[in-house]
Order: sequence, then structure tokens, then C-alpha cells
Amino acid sequence: MKKVISKVIGIVAIIFLYTPLIAQQQNAQNPVIFADVPDMSIVRVGNSYYMSSTTMHMSPGLPIMKSEDLINWRIISYAYDALADVDALSLNNGKQAYGKGTWASSLRHHNGTFYVSTFAQTTGKTYIYTTKDIEKGPWKVTAFQPSLHDHSLFFDDNGKVYMVYGSGKIKMVELKPDLSGINTAVPEKVIIENAGLPSGNNGGLPAEGSQLFKIRGKYYLFNISWPRGGMRTVLIHRSDNISGPYEGRIGLQDIGVAQGGLIDQPNGEWFAYLFRDDGAVGRIPYLVPVKWKDGWPVLGIAGKVPERLDLPASKGLIPGIVASDDFSPKAGDAELPLVWQWNHNPDAGLWSVRKRKGFLRLTTGRIDSNFLLAKNTLTQRTIGPYSSGTTSIDVSKMKDGDFAGLGLLQQNYGLIGVNIDGKDRYVVMIDAGTGKPIEKERVLLKQKVIYFRVDCDFIKRRDVANFFYSLDGKNWKAIGTPLNMAYTIPHFMGYRFGLFNYAKKQTGGYADFDYFHISDQPSVKK
Repeated sequence: MKKVISKVIGIVAIIFLYTPLIAQQQNAQNPVIFADVPDMSIVRVGNSYYMSSTTMHMSPGLPIMKSEDLINWRIISYAYDALADVDALSLNNGKQAYGKGTWASSLRHHNGTFYVSTFAQTTGKTYIYTTKDIEKGPWKVTAFQPSLHDHSLFFDDNGKVYMVYGSGKIKMVELKPDLSGINTAVPEKVIIENAGLPSGNNGGLPAEGSQLFKIRGKYYLFNISWPRGGMRTVLIHRSDNISGPYEGRIGLQDIGVAQGGLIDQPNGEWFAYLFRDDGAVGRIPYLVPVKWKDGWPVLGIAGKVPERLDLPASKGLIPGIVASDDFSPKAGDAELPLVWQWNHNPDAGLWSVRKRKGFLRLTTGRIDSNFLLAKNTLTQRTIGPYSSGTTSIDVSKMKDGDFAGLGLLQQNYGLIGVNIDGKDRYVVMIDAGTGKPIEKERVLLKQKVIYFRVDCDFIKRRDVANFFYSLDGKNWKAIGTPLNMAYTIPHFMGYRFGLFNYAKKQTGGYADFDYFHISDQPSVKK
């Protein structure tokens, strides 16, 4: 009997010990996406949520994601394949669009049609993309000048359509009924003279990132500011009329989580979707519970961003946001999964997953001086708190001067690859963590197939990457130096894994990538 009682007590103790852990695993936690998904705009249609985000100089661009629970997202489409055919967006003639391209978008659903608008410094235009089918498309585009900074597309109840935009001074324009441009018959109006005033107006980042909503007959405008000496702050203005006057207040000022707007659930619960700068991994999304009091949305729990949320647990970012790829598309499928984006506009004639079954072939077509100017670098996001990318490359058809491998794309990049020097092949690691690329190690390679791995540690903003190679895909050897990753404003984007091949001496060589595998577990043997 004593043994039975003891056993029962033990079982109860185990249940008691693990119940909190089980409960935690059943709940979502912030950040809801530990990856670079900034400038989110979210709409709900029925029980489904749709989100657009910023990827600037990447192609295809303006990603659209879908979720059934606000936590587990997957990429379902892009609004455009290429924004424009100009040198800066195509890495031609020494020009580039790092940190430019298209910025903060505004996603809306109105009378059965999806609209996503954005703007581009690179072209000086505002763009509106429309579709009836957000997953399959096609997307139609309308573009006009000027480029309206951080605008919010808004359909009012009276049938009129507006864009609210600006930095510091928030302005409003009415669009033509067909959305083909600004209705110049209606004068532009300043609706808030100084939107940053509630946060102190002491310099720093002026209020921007407008997102306008109409809820229960009132207009609510969300902005972000960054007061000098303070942190990124959510600002909310409210009015009974779209053109004002608006009264404003601080909506949230905690751990730098800011910029976004409001979303409701079918059950009547509300959340604010926002993001936070999180070092080298980029700008990562958070959800904050919202309660309504006296006609104002009240963000957070006692003004704080909660660690855990009363929402379903995340199933991970693989394969919805990032994914492994064996480069073997099935009949009828796209050649590349949606998780992939090219660094700037690609040259379609210089890459293929059809010329050799089960391989991505990257062929050189011009001479490039460095990784940041190289054509046809295929990328996808790194993810936190840890991510590891591996690939295998057949380098037998590379030519003298070619350099192909696996990189981490940002201004202060890191590379591991094979460099052909005359008749010899070398495994090379390059560290550009100081802003200047430095070859850290070179090892003679005597075989045609090589394996590379890059491990990224973003835990507590450690922001360190380590590089490895293998001759058999099983036994790994560290090479070079750890890369100290840094989020730089010129690129304005979190680090990305990149598969690359570029020529320094002659064109026509190619590298065949057998696969790219991504993991979020730091358990791979080193």
C-alpha cells in the first residue's frame, strides 16, 4: 500500500510540475514571428487573416501572408514579380536599391476586392495592386506620382477613397474614383499638424507609419514616433470626422514595440499588431491585447507588452515563412517555393531548376566585383532565436575566377564558398563584419562536391554566425572567423541566407546546388 501511495504522489507531483509547461506550450508567445517581417498591415475576411509586409529591394516583392489564428502564418503570394525594370532595381551598371524599393504597404478588403498599396523612393511613385483572388491572383497594378510616404489606403462609408500619409505633419488626399491617381479637384489637407506632439515633440523620429481605421463611427489613426532619448512609441489619434480635428495620446511605450494597427477576431477580441527592432535578425512582429475604454483602444497589460498570449501556440516558422527546398518542383508547381526571393531583379535566363533534375543551377552572365553587386543571389530569411542553413554544391563546371556558395546577406555580410583560381579550387570564408570584406581562410579543395553550413545565433541579440564546410555532409569543420552580424540602415533588412555564384574573370561557368535545408534547432553536430 505504501508503494502505491508513493507512486500516486509521484504521479501527482509530475502532473503538478509539468502542468504550467503544458499550458505554456498551448499558448502563443511574443514575438509571434521571430523573423524580419516589418511594416505589417493586416485585414480579416471572415475567419481568415491576411497580412502584407515590406521586402524593399527583393524580387518578387510585397509578400502576402495568411493565417487562421493570427499566430501561424504562411506566404501565399506576392503583389508583384518585379516593381520596375530600372538599373537600381536590377543591380545593373553599378547601381543598387538596398533599403529602397517599396516600403510600408496598406492592405485592404473592400466590396470583394483585395487592395494593397505601397510606395517607392526608387521610382518616385505610389502603387495600388488589386485582385479578387488574393492567393492565386492575378494582381493588377495602378501607379501614379508622387510617392506618398507611409500612407494608409482608406475606403470611407460615403464611397470616397483617401490616402493619409506623411512624417510629422500628417496629410490626406482624396483619390479618383478609379484609384488611378490623386483627385486634384479636392485640395490636399493637413489633418494633424504635429502628430508626434503626444510623445513630447523633442526631436527624434517624427510621427509616421500611418494606419487609419474607422470603428464604431470614429476614426482612429495609428502612428509611430521615436522621441530623442526615448523608445519607439505607438501614437493614437481619434476624431469624429476623417479630416479632423484629432485628439491624440500615447498608445503604448514599452520595449520599443511600435508601428502597426488594430485587428479584431470573430469573437470580438481585439489586438494591436506591431513590430520591434531586434538586432541582426531584423524587425519582428508582436501582438498586443487591446481593450476598449471610453472610446479609446487600450494597448497591453497594464501598459506592458505581454510575453504570452491567449492564442494558439506557434507551430514554428518552417515551412510557412522559411522552408527547405530540394529543387525538385512537381508538375504544375512553381519552380521555386514562395519563401524564396531574389536579391533585386533576377536574370531569368541565368538560373534554372529544370536543366538538371533536382538541382538549382546558377550560371554567370557577367563580371561582378563583389557579393553585394552579384546578379541572381537567391535568398530567404534567417529566423530566431536560432537558424541553420545547409547546402551541397557541385562545382565541377565553374570557371576560373568564379565564386559560388552560401552567404549571409546584409551590408556586413559573411560568405563561405568555392573560389576557382586557375586550375585549383579553394574553400574560402569571407568576413565583412567590419564593413569591408576580408578573406579569413582558404583551404584547397580536391573534389567536385562540397557541403556548406551557416549557423546563426540571435539569442538575446547575440547576433553571431559561424561557418562550416564538409567533404561528406556528415563531418563538419569550422572555417574562418565568427561573423558579428549587425543590422545596418543602408540595407534596412534582417540577415538572409543567400545562394550565390558570380564571376570575376569570365562568364559561362555554373554551379549546381543540390538542396537548401533550414533548421531552427541548434543540435547539428559541429
